[in-house]
Amino acid sequence: MTMPNTELTRLREHAVTERAELDRLLDEVLVAHVGLTDDNGGVVVIPTAMARDGDGVLVHGSTGAGWMRRAATSRQVCLTVTDLTGIIVARSSFESSFRYRSAVLFGTMTPVPPDDVPRALDLLTEHFLPGRNAEIRRPARRELAATIVLRMPIGQWSLKVSDGWPEDDEDDLASDTWAGVIPLRLRPDDPLPAPDLRPGIGVPPSVRTRSAG
Repeated sequence: MTMPNTELTRLREHAVTERAELDRLLDEVLVAHVGLTDDNGGVVVIPTAMARDGDGVLVHGSTGAGWMRRAATSRQVCLTVTDLTGIIVARSSFESSFRYRSAVLFGTMTPVPPDDVPRALDLLTEHFLPGRNAEIRRPARRELAATIVLRMPIGQWSLKVSDGWPEDDEDDLASDTWAGVIPLRLRPDDPLPAPDLRPGIGVPPSVRTRSAG
């Protein structure tokens, strides 16, 4: 759904309006940036872990985090996510660009009800490491009390996808300058055991699966 304040003013050819494509991006990225005003009239942008929960986006953090307390008061926020997939190397700096998927969401965040916080935290954990909840203990009461989970409905949003090639001027096509794309991807590496891990504890399935990429 595209709302008036999410209409693209530049590179409109990159606009994607299918909600399924937005959901796919939100399900694949791990970090969002949340922008909102502070109590002094300034603006802050905070990187934070996120996960999609049906028609909403979840973020979580400490109850002591000032930006989360402000976001919980239903003030307007802007949430962005980006998946950088390549560098478009053109024959001029002007035409050089990136391949990417990026989304901007507008709305308000509200605290998840206390009874639903454990489910929301489980969803976040599974987003980062599928299968991990079955391998770890449940959150302690004091940990739940120190954690706030906010949910932002997916209502106003825009999505851009750039997956093309250099679009050089006709005069530049005759030059001897190389042009093309350098693909980029986020790739997991071999897991590193914690220094205080007791001997004999193997890598669990959730970590093996995520590390396999």
